[in-house]
Amino acid sequence: MFNNNFTSLKNFNTFGFDIQAKNLLVIKSETDLIDNFKAENINLSSKIIGGGSNILFTHNVDELLLKNEIEGINIIAETDETIDIAFGGGENWHKIVLYCVNNNWGGLENLSLIPGCVGASPIQNIGAYGSEIKDTFQWLKAFNLKTGELEIFNHSQCNFGYRDSYFKNEGKNLYFITQVCFRLSKNPKINVQYGDIQAILDQKGITHPTIKNVSDAVIEIRQSKLPDPAVLGNCGSFFKNPVISLSHFEKIKENHPSIKSFPVSETEIKVPAGWLIEQAGWKGKKVGNVGVHEKQALVLVNYGQGTGLEIKILAESIQKDILEKFTISLEIEVNIW
Repeated sequence: MFNNNFTSLKNFNTFGFDIQAKNLLVIKSETDLIDNFKAENINLSSKIIGGGSNILFTHNVDELLLKNEIEGINIIAETDETIDIAFGGGENWHKIVLYCVNNNWGGLENLSLIPGCVGASPIQNIGAYGSEIKDTFQWLKAFNLKTGELEIFNHSQCNFGYRDSYFKNEGKNLYFITQVCFRLSKNPKINVQYGDIQAILDQKGITHPTIKNVSDAVIEIRQSKLPDPAVLGNCGSFFKNPVISLSHFEKIKENHPSIKSFPVSETEIKVPAGWLIEQAGWKGKKVGNVGVHEKQALVLVNYGQGTGLEIKILAESIQKDILEKFTISLEIEVNIW
């Protein structure tokens, strides 16, 4: 469906900003992409939106906006041990996680309640509580906005990194992801070693957890720490957790012995961005109509009347402060338009 009238994107971005799109094209199938490319409606200048949970709009969108609403759940292959299942790029991420959990197919349960659509998951290599997309990813199908061809990308071609992939670098703005396939386990290995999952299970007296128990625990943790976008506009974690050298970390630890960290290699260590922001005094701070969430310093929020530019300025102020205080450059995880 092609709409060439100005359309409000207020319900299409989790910050809740009332930004206008000049041209909106809802994509329901791969055929929609092919036909519109042939009609010269789609090109490299087109922008793509899914669930709108990783986008900061700072102005109206003049370019053609493609909204991914491709659905579908297809079993590709199956053995006694595993199942390969492909989901349409427009499917709601949390919905498909619960679908897998309810079928006792393990691998995605630690990624419960992450907002957004399936198509965005490999772009971000989304991760939480000890799991990442790359752990179960098999392949994806994507429409090339330059050539009009559908292409298949295997695991190695996606070049996954921490919150990173080929599609955030060389392939940025070039592909519309139509389908993503994961290999899940019928005999799941339970991962409760990260975050507060084990503590939640202990509180409930669960000694032999299922993937449903893990999923429920992750949902409970996320709901306790992260604001509901329907109530308070936000896009989840705004910054990446920085990876710094071990020597740099030791220098910071001299003045901040309580600093938290996660080893990455023998020479590098990951530091929680939320901890840095909180130590710098930003947690719970309100600036105009926006601010930093009171329970999670990684989350920037819109109190109702804010703008994307206010969020952008706040983010830049935080970056500058963290650089001055800790000599660490915070990288923004959100796409800024």
